Amino acid sequence: MTDKGLKGNEKIEEGIKSLKDSFTDESLAAVLTVIRKRTLENGQFVVAVDTGTSDTNLSLKTVDFNGKKWFVAFTSFDEEMKGKANVMSGFLADIAALFDMALKSPEVEGVILNPYGNMMSLNKQIIEVIKG
Repeated sequence: MTDKGLKGNEKIEEGIKSLKDSFTDESLAAVLTVIRKRTLENGQFVVAVDTGTSDTNLSLKTVDFNGKKWFVAFTSFDEEMKGKANVMSGFLADIAALFDMALKSPEVEGVILNPYGNMMSLNKQIIEVIKG
């Protein structure tokens, strides 16, 4: 059973896969439109967290990609489990709140969706486009 906040994210996964199969401006616009729709529907992503050295020291997990730091998010728990370190702490976060956090964090470039499967990077410029 899919968590209510994640329901509809399979359309994002399908869109990302279609981008990998055949990248066009139209297919990119379609995926960004689906992400925008999920944002407006108060959709959620699974967000990975680093626990740090104590239980009170939580932060969003980042990955290095092309020499820059990115927040990590997943469209589903199945996507999260594809990683080599598939036992990680995570929680559901509103897509809009995650995007706002990325935009306000100077140390990150944006958000990487599904880094262990059909991945899509959303830099701050793309996030601004999605937000409208």
